[in-house]
Amino acid sequence: MKYSRSVCGVAILVAMTLLSGCDVLSGAGPRMMSITGKSNAQNLEYPYELIDLAPSNIGPYMRPPESALLKRVARPEEPDVRLMPGDVLKVVISDDSGTDKTVFAPLSQGGTVFAQVRLDAQGRISLPYMRQETVRGATLSEAEDIIRHGVKGRAGEPQVHVELISDLSSSVLVAGAVKSPGRFSVLQGPLTILDAINQAGGPVLEPYLINVVVRTGTAVHSYNYQDLLSGGNVPVPPNSEIVLERARKRFVAMGAVSQPGLHDFPSSSPSLLEVLGSVGGLNEHTANPKGVFIFRLEHDSDGGTPKAEVFRLDLREPVSMFLAKNFLIHSDDTVYVTNSPVYELQKIISPIVQMLVLGQNISN
Repeated sequence: MKYSRSVCGVAILVAMTLLSGCDVLSGAGPRMMSITGKSNAQNLEYPYELIDLAPSNIGPYMRPPESALLKRVARPEEPDVRLMPGDVLKVVISDDSGTDKTVFAPLSQGGTVFAQVRLDAQGRISLPYMRQETVRGATLSEAEDIIRHGVKGRAGEPQVHVELISDLSSSVLVAGAVKSPGRFSVLQGPLTILDAINQAGGPVLEPYLINVVVRTGTAVHSYNYQDLLSGGNVPVPPNSEIVLERARKRFVAMGAVSQPGLHDFPSSSPSLLEVLGSVGGLNEHTANPKGVFIFRLEHDSDGGTPKAEVFRLDLREPVSMFLAKNFLIHSDDTVYVTNSPVYELQKIISPIVQMLVLGQNISN
């Protein structure tokens, strides 16, 4: 009997400890009273503004309407091909002077064909009856003039025709989040960004989750793939690089939700209702519908102290469903749902009951 009373005393002591210091309880984040307390809101390092969402103040935080599709069509211009080391040329030289000493066949016989003429590392080409000539940076017509001048003395009336067989100078490299990355030629015609991406098999992510970085050698441009599909397609200069990378459009779900963790946006401009739906909604056994919070840090362009904001929504109120449908979630927002008071009480009572049962069993 005395031992049973000792066990009960220990159980009561444990209960008092739990009730007096709730920090020993497990949890996924701060409790509702901690977030709404003025002392925490005025923290020196990250003082935050607590905003209770309501129909009267939802205006600045609403998701924008869907933008209209653009009517224009990208009309790429045929650029001048500038030869570079690694290019392969087909050179046809003919001579219709009628003299017997010519070394090149007349045009009526198809001329003399040099099918694989590669530019070396210095951008030079070598042909029979002609010393090495530099054609790096030259257009095809300029290369024809260089070759024509180089074979003079070997032909009376030389005619030269140059074709680009394999090109580096006018190709486009596509890499990153595409199905078939590689280098693609523009010999069949000029390319736009969408043309190049489609030749690479298309993207492997949702369009709104992709940023397209285009490097031309003189400038770098970034586009959202969704904007390109909406009418923002542009031509790609030769010898460009196109890299598809994952856009930083993510949010963190914490607390009493069905699927906590780091998640991609469910759409290009998701609402709070969409985000909660994408993580399975609130956990009906543990969630406190009055404690739905959105933590946000807004960084200034000048690199100053970021502005901290905490938004609170009471999903017990029917109007909150409309507010959640209109509230825009930003990249790197944290959606946090607190535990219900009943669930917190259960966490306190459960170890006490277990201790009492254990004491009773020992006493028996």
